[in-house]
Amino acid sequence: MSDARQESAAPVAGSRAEPGAVPMAEPVTVPMAEPVAESATEPATEAAGVAQPPAIPPAEPVVLVIGGRPKIVQKARTLGLRVVYLQYPGSYGEAHRPYVDQALLLDYSDVERLLPLVSALHRAYPFQKVVSLFELGLLPAARISQALGLGGTTPETVELLLDKWQMRQRLEAVGVSPVAAAIGRTEDDLRAFIERHGLPVVVKPTREAGSICVLAVRTEAEVPAVLARYRELGALLDPRDLAGPLEEFLMEEYLDGPEISVETLSFDGRHVVVAVTDKVIGAGPAGFVELGHSMPSRHPGPDVRRAEQLVFALLDAVGLRDGPAHTELKLTPRGPVVIESHNRIGGDRINELAELVYGIDMDSYALGAPFGLVPPLTEPPAPAGGAAIRFLTPVPGRVVEVSGAQAVSEDPALVELEIAVAAGALVPELTWSEDRVGHVIARGADAEQAIANCERLAAAVTIRTEPVGRR
Repeated sequence: MSDARQESAAPVAGSRAEPGAVPMAEPVTVPMAEPVAESATEPATEAAGVAQPPAIPPAEPVVLVIGGRPKIVQKARTLGLRVVYLQYPGSYGEAHRPYVDQALLLDYSDVERLLPLVSALHRAYPFQKVVSLFELGLLPAARISQALGLGGTTPETVELLLDKWQMRQRLEAVGVSPVAAAIGRTEDDLRAFIERHGLPVVVKPTREAGSICVLAVRTEAEVPAVLARYRELGALLDPRDLAGPLEEFLMEEYLDGPEISVETLSFDGRHVVVAVTDKVIGAGPAGFVELGHSMPSRHPGPDVRRAEQLVFALLDAVGLRDGPAHTELKLTPRGPVVIESHNRIGGDRINELAELVYGIDMDSYALGAPFGLVPPLTEPPAPAGGAAIRFLTPVPGRVVEVSGAQAVSEDPALVELEIAVAAGALVPELTWSEDRVGHVIARGADAEQAIANCERLAAAVTIRTEPVGRR
């Protein structure tokens, strides 16, 4: 479940919320350091709860961006867009400022409070479209667009994709990729589901990403332990990392087979596959945490084409007509089956892999296509080589030594090396995506060579740990 919730340039281990993000008593509006308008800019003044910035010339296209790392607003400016930006207070910094015309800093998950503030900002600083590539910004973006009459993906479609139970119900109703599923709250609910559908089954939250609390039940004896683990993980996580309380869970039949994701861009209801991503999924205590991705897919062509057609049917069923989507599937003995889908680009550097292999920057399409600044894709791009990512998951404990990075950084196959820990840092137990402590991206002439290069380079990075408490 590739997460797209990481926000800072330097992610904070153990937290998916934008680092430092805390609800503020009052929202803050921050004008950019250097005004974009040709005339001088007077200091902002408060009115109607937000600062009143200078007006932008009407001919200038303006986008409201919700959340995202600095690279997102930078790409918007590269496309020729002016940027109004919503962000958590602790996640806005100097790296954003050169590309942002006006920033409203607040907890944007509180949509009812957000709407009047954004409406006032829109009157003073008009924008034509709203874009979010961040999981927790998708619904606010749709609600703002609807309230201001700006078009775009509807809140109903976003809800169908955010809420896995709603998605299952919609797909069941239209006969697309049916999967046995139900909502549970108690151990009795889980046992009743197992009695009806057999073992194994999967237990997971209805509205989360990043493999949070996704657990398999393989024997009846595991039922109490799995539910205890589900609730334990929910209690350990920062509430800011969750879409909501983990009071209920989705129960689904276990889908056996390799996992892939299909990355798409849609243009007025016409869906185009950008890439198909092969995945490496954790096992045992790691649950379903994703440990690696690669492109292009190495699965047989007929299986991939059936998966692509299923994704098109899914997107039509939920009403997604424009923008990116990231859809995860299992290639089961009965054919491809949908796991979940999101109206955003996949996390885990999937966009970077697609750009390396296919030359398509889905970020730029998501930002520029609503303004006609990028030409619509007419057919799937052809691959030019391969690319892979592998995540670093050392033994939990206190880091004693990190070595091998210099040699890896000099390897010609390397594209990117990120190590988020140093001596003295704590490596947590691997329970969700944010517990991974780094990654390696490598290229190759094809997917096989890229995977081999990536695994070789990842193995050359040593992160030695010792049990916590030992000296």
